[in-house]
Amino acid sequence: MTPEPNADRRSERARRAILDAVHDLAVRKGYAKVTIEAIAAQAGVGKPTIYRWWPSKGAVALDALNERIGATTDFPDTGDIAADLATQITAVTGMFASDIGRLYRGIIAEAQGDERLRLAVRETIVEPRARQCAERLDRAVAAGQVRSDLPTRTLVDLFYGPVYYRFLLGFSDAEMQQVPGLVRHILAGLTPGAPGAPAVG
Repeated sequence: MTPEPNADRRSERARRAILDAVHDLAVRKGYAKVTIEAIAAQAGVGKPTIYRWWPSKGAVALDALNERIGATTDFPDTGDIAADLATQITAVTGMFASDIGRLYRGIIAEAQGDERLRLAVRETIVEPRARQCAERLDRAVAAGQVRSDLPTRTLVDLFYGPVYYRFLLGFSDAEMQQVPGLVRHILAGLTPGAPGAPAVG
């Protein structure tokens, strides 16, 4: 007698097919043209299956994005904040220039009219990485590599503002590759003893 297929295994296969479908469709057709119907058709599932797990296309896409990002943008700590920022910012700009970036840009656009999705983007994508960066900067401040007169979350905004500005306004890949250089200039002005830095003591 053939054993019954495991329900959990079937569910995981369906979930995997749905996440792969939304990513593939967004890359091939553009995020705005992706529909729940198209996702269901490509994944070989019914629309009710999708809505049982996710409330919207954006929620499906966000889960697909989170799975693909993984540890790609984790913040290194070599003891050299300039090198670590360069490594991390280069990883982020490279990711934004890839298919993942196309998916992320579409999610951000949809989130402007969907508060639930906007909060989910901040909670699952933005905030965890901002905390990582702030913690790394705290250690750099303690080591005397970065000025201590600014909150580290302000520093996070200074470093990542150029990344998101160029990404969301559709700058070219070549222009995105210039961002690590911009970050080096920002860091130079935040080094203790830099011109204009407040005197210590």
